[in-house]
Amino acid sequence: MFDGSLTMSFHILNCPPVVGYSSKTRTQCRTRPNPSLAVHMSSTLVQTDENGDHYESKKISSSCSAQLKSQPQSSLLSQANTVGIIGGVSVLSTLIFLEKLVWWSSRNGEECVPFVVCSDPGLDGGGHSFHPSFSEIAENVMVQNLKQKRVFLEKSGARCIVMPCHISNAWYAEISESCTLPFFHIGECVARELKEAKLKPLDAGSNVRIGVLAACETAVVPYVEKLQNQEFEVVLPDKATVEHILMPAIESLNQRDVEGARNLLRIAIQVLLIKAVNVVILASEELQNVLPREDPLLKKCMDPMDALARTTIKWAKSAKKT
Repeated sequence: MFDGSLTMSFHILNCPPVVGYSSKTRTQCRTRPNPSLAVHMSSTLVQTDENGDHYESKKISSSCSAQLKSQPQSSLLSQANTVGIIGGVSVLSTLIFLEKLVWWSSRNGEECVPFVVCSDPGLDGGGHSFHPSFSEIAENVMVQNLKQKRVFLEKSGARCIVMPCHISNAWYAEISESCTLPFFHIGECVARELKEAKLKPLDAGSNVRIGVLAACETAVVPYVEKLQNQEFEVVLPDKATVEHILMPAIESLNQRDVEGARNLLRIAIQVLLIKAVNVVILASEELQNVLPREDPLLKKCMDPMDALARTTIKWAKSAKKT
């Protein structure tokens, strides 16, 4: 087991097809039925120093290792559809995205999409539940950190980049600067899917309204501009709803009061639905999986990670054919 100090980054390398197995493990916060198909996947953990240089690796698959030896030293993977994943402020968001990427890309018996993950616990900043507004210094440090990880993924053989983190995407422009690879913006993926859904306004004479619920203002940023670019009207909860309903819901989760969190989240969603929104975007990993699957309110909600995963898989399948 590697030491998870703040100066280290953890990278997961996936190189299919190597080992076939059916996994029964799940993240603690998610409940899924056991898959009936085998997922071809192998992983290698690579540690780097602060400059992104490799100094130790742990081999998990000898077959995967053999593949690496046959490739240029500057690249971990050489598949044309390799996905580079930048982990963000919350490791949970990365895990949620990875679960979708793995199961959805291989559920029809196809090979799992090859990917490289770069996740740094130092980005968390000491807490995962609620991030207040970042200072300018903190923003600059985080942006530089994420840019280094993007460069690492490019050098590792990634052919596209994704960043499954609501907060990190607020600095997408800075992080993606000078990147020559396809770099999918989570807000743009969401806005495009909603546009393709051809939603109709619930109020005559108005634009289609989309609500956004997030644990902090920074996490809202990636969605507002992209939705507005597609001519959607963005509806955010007012200050009273945030302070007296949304934040208490997240605090209830932290205190393991699931029922209390569910009731408060239902109210927060209803507040936006009353304002005639067609869809409520849950832009926070804390808010995902709070409501039971059978809850009718979930039909009005959208998980941005779904849109990002679908976009990534579509790109990977297309890139594999070229």
